[in-house]
Amino acid sequence: MILFKKARDINHYITKKKELGFTAGFIPTMGALHQGHISLLQEAKKPSSITVCSIFVNPTQFNDHKDFENYPSTIERDIDELEKAGCDILFLPTVHEMYPSGTEDLKKYDLGYLETVLEGKFRPGHFQGVCQIVNRLLEIIPADHLYLGQKDYQQCMVITKLIELTGMKTKINICPTLREPDGLAMSSRNRRLSSEEREKAPLIAELLFKSATFVPVKSIQDTISFVTQGLAKDPVFRLEYFEIVDGETLQPVENWEDSSYIVGCIAIYCGPVRLIDNVVYKQ
Repeated sequence: MILFKKARDINHYITKKKELGFTAGFIPTMGALHQGHISLLQEAKKPSSITVCSIFVNPTQFNDHKDFENYPSTIERDIDELEKAGCDILFLPTVHEMYPSGTEDLKKYDLGYLETVLEGKFRPGHFQGVCQIVNRLLEIIPADHLYLGQKDYQQCMVITKLIELTGMKTKINICPTLREPDGLAMSSRNRRLSSEEREKAPLIAELLFKSATFVPVKSIQDTISFVTQGLAKDPVFRLEYFEIVDGETLQPVENWEDSSYIVGCIAIYCGPVRLIDNVVYKQ
């Protein structure tokens, strides 16, 4: 695996490889890697392709500075995991390398309603930061394919919108959420859970999966009540939102017949750690 820290160096290397007929598959991460990230890397490994991973904790997408400060960092372990998984290239830039003119007065993107609902409503400015860093990364890394995990459902939609706005030719590949054996969605944030919190956290997925069996027998409101009331029984959980929405517009639906693609999206604190997950009800 080749490690690059400078934007111009990795851009030159990948450009030359593409001139030789290679395609580039890219997995952007913020480190603290888990098997979910590695599964994206495996999806990217195709004949005549090079796999590129970046590790950069982007400050502009954190609306809570404490969350930024507490984000786990395991660089040496991450490098080892990527080497074992057969990653070809790792990009490990500094903040200055990514934002040479600083993080003030960065470009704003017209995301419309996508940044006003769900995550956008509770994390103002978050998706602008996501777009700023992904656009910058794709300017540096001319990827043919970008690999994202479905756990970050709304973020996948935002990055799809970014590609449309910028006219980039990168193809987005959304891969299934990987889960622990007990059902908890894999996340770098899981490392911050105490042993008690980690023991209780799988209830989130358990309730989501059970609620998926309600379609079309019970109403959407009954389904929402089942999940929210189930989580409210334990004080370790503090629900931020759980909404059942159209899978393409993220607008709330009132009846199962209102859409052919329906998703339930949740954000919840387990102790001090904010976790997100989703379940597809109809597709």
